[in-house]
Amino acid sequence: MRSPAGAGYNTPMADRREQRLPGGRHVGGVRIGDTVHRPANPWTPAVHAMLHHLEQAGFQGAPRVLGFDEQGREVLSWLHGDTIGERHPWPSWPHTDDALRQVGAWMRRLHDTTADFVPPRDARWFIDRPWRPELVIGHQDASPYNAVWSGSGALVGFVDWDTAGPATRELDLAYTVLTWVPLVARRVAEFQGFTAFGDRSRRLHLLLDAYGYDGDRTVLRAALLDRIRRQSAVQRAMADDGHPHMRSFAEDLDQAAAEIAALPASFWRPSTP
Repeated sequence: MRSPAGAGYNTPMADRREQRLPGGRHVGGVRIGDTVHRPANPWTPAVHAMLHHLEQAGFQGAPRVLGFDEQGREVLSWLHGDTIGERHPWPSWPHTDDALRQVGAWMRRLHDTTADFVPPRDARWFIDRPWRPELVIGHQDASPYNAVWSGSGALVGFVDWDTAGPATRELDLAYTVLTWVPLVARRVAEFQGFTAFGDRSRRLHLLLDAYGYDGDRTVLRAALLDRIRRQSAVQRAMADDGHPHMRSFAEDLDQAAAEIAALPASFWRPSTP
């Protein structure tokens, strides 16, 4: 495949060395200068079409598609900023109120921008869900692990768009709520450095207020449980298919579902002034 202009091939040799990207969310991804090179997948053309749509709409907070390299890997622009990577406990910024506000606003911009996107007729997505005009294209994994944060305290955007695809707003919001509020299993949240469990209802509504969500917020409970159970099933299938480490992730999700199901109805209703 032809190397795209601006994909790092005209940079100095010192900048062309491959640097493995940290963390488990960049499978096979490397940085070369100011570009990211990642293995292409059957759903890559659909994701690229959506990212081109975001660029043409002036959407900020997503990498730009630069083409493919000589190895057939997709080439994306590099988003400059801090990422969690493999650090535990996490840095402080994912647990701040300001992060929730910025993430909620980012999600709303994404959903509004993709609401009029019509995928190619042969589009294939990581999650094999058919597109319908009433759906948006969600990131589907807008978690702290995939967030890029600037030194000035601003959300730069999100990386790792492989799982992007058609979804309802609620289903895409559900995973963001799960990972940012957070509503992951208590043991997982503690490992990440979060301990303010009594503050989670307020944090949930802070994020949803920033999104401008004006629907019935109690429906998010069902959306969360649906998303968690779907993902747990996928991870258990992967464990059975030769990836045994995925079983512990599925168990963490099952525990999160149990804890979410036990939350009182008042948790999902915003407090009155």
